Amino acid sequence: MTDPRIEKLAGVLVDYSLGVQPGQLVVIGGMPVAEPLIRSVFRLVLERGAHPVVQVSLPGLSEVFFRTASDHQLNYITPDERLGPERADALLRILSESNTRALTGIDPQRQQVFQRARTELRRTYLQRAAEGKLNWCLTLFPTEAYAQDADMSLAEYEEFVFRAGLLDIDDPVSAWQAQGREQQRLIDWLKDKREVHIRAPDTDLRLSIAGRTFISADGRKNFPDGEIFTGPVEHSVTGHIRFSFPSIVNGRRVEDIRLWFEEGRVVKATAARNEPFLHRMLETDEGARYLGEFAFGLNRNITRFTGNILFDEKIGGTIHVAIGAGYPETGSRNQSAVHWDMICDLRESSEVWVDGQLFMKDGQVVV
Repeated sequence: MTDPRIEKLAGVLVDYSLGVQPGQLVVIGGMPVAEPLIRSVFRLVLERGAHPVVQVSLPGLSEVFFRTASDHQLNYITPDERLGPERADALLRILSESNTRALTGIDPQRQQVFQRARTELRRTYLQRAAEGKLNWCLTLFPTEAYAQDADMSLAEYEEFVFRAGLLDIDDPVSAWQAQGREQQRLIDWLKDKREVHIRAPDTDLRLSIAGRTFISADGRKNFPDGEIFTGPVEHSVTGHIRFSFPSIVNGRRVEDIRLWFEEGRVVKATAARNEPFLHRMLETDEGARYLGEFAFGLNRNITRFTGNILFDEKIGGTIHVAIGAGYPETGSRNQSAVHWDMICDLRESSEVWVDGQLFMKDGQVVV
């Protein structure tokens, strides 16, 4: 019997996040463990008169691919890969890994080849989304692997996930709409502002937001959500920042990342763990050394680090930046095969100033 919260989640994803309409092509991707959610979404998409396509991968296939594939195969983009970014009207990706460290032993250079080959595909994906031709949403189905990363039992983690998505209340859509109104208030305040200055332990960073647009993430792109984000002016970032939480990408846990910027470019980077991997990622292409995103985390139902960026970047009282590709709808011009989010906790001994006005203190918005 399907957990009723899964049915509720499916309804929110189909009708609120993706806004599925009759006749649309809807691509749904995930792992077999997410079968209950995939099935519920599939049924609802059909009931809305749209055309669902399910892309299910098997655990371990990515590891086999990266260990076995030739350079030609790493560069080859399959028709299945192209379907979502190039042709779909709506795209739902369900994170549902059974082993989040499966790619830890893979040569990062092989992953770089794979990512570079998909630069143009990613650009198409972002551009179609910016033009309103593609609605996309990233969500997560609770698994033992994610629970272990978060130091929780599966039952505890399930409760955490559903609470973060406001699915523990009768009308989650109304709650997300209220979250969206508060985030829009902050965006309205930030409109026409020029400079952001972040001061925190081991952090003193300035960046320009002049002419850039903040976007409210209120459950329509990521689910759960709760952030406002923009693309900083590419050559404006100066200073240094220390990221409080570990960052996990491509199966690798990179800890205590510190970046130094001059004229927007990362000129120095260190990490207490997996520093060579950090350097390798920064060398992917020229855009990987510039910021494509700057954001405030505003989901007050997410209060702890879990090792999953979908939740961690939304922690209320944090900021995050992403090296690499920016979102065109924000005004970002940065292009890269990389988009790597890194989180800085501002809930203690910190201030964020915007054009000389205090915007956030110790993780609390004060405007």
